[in-house]
Amino acid sequence: MQDNVSFDDIKELFLRSQIEADRRGRETDRRLKLLGEQIGGLGNRLGEFVEGMVRPGLVRLFREVDIEVHATHRDLAARRGDEAAQVDLIAVNDTDVVVVEVKSKLGSEDVLEHAERLEKFRRLFPEYKDRTLYAALAAMIVPDNALALAERAGMFVIGQRGDDVAFLNGPGFARKEF
Repeated sequence: MQDNVSFDDIKELFLRSQIEADRRGRETDRRLKLLGEQIGGLGNRLGEFVEGMVRPGLVRLFREVDIEVHATHRDLAARRGDEAAQVDLIAVNDTDVVVVEVKSKLGSEDVLEHAERLEKFRRLFPEYKDRTLYAALAAMIVPDNALALAERAGMFVIGQRGDDVAFLNGPGFARKEF
């Protein structure tokens, strides 16, 4: 003997399955958000690791290109009106400032973003307005296209070479004052 299934029974089963699917979807969204936050945190930690590798070598590296470094500073941030910028590292002396952006993997978009940051730098950090401004990018992974773009823009590129950090710019590189 078969039970008769009514339209209302089917409708109720359908609604229950929709409610369960919605619950699973919300749970999936929650887990994806958490995973994204964890990956973002890992990316930040990796950036801190690269920064920790690069910062001690800045004095030596810039001395090699006749920029004496008296001090390095990290994590500078400024806001003036609607304009804001964050700077990973700077290397300074009495006449020069080098603004260093640190990435785990350098991309062409990072070069463009750094150029935009440099356009605002003197306005946002007026204490450095009278110094010669140079740009540097530092990364663990530096693809050829990003290196080429940075070199054309006149930016120093710092990466790992053996057990140390070094300039990755080619022999024809000409640094630019920003």
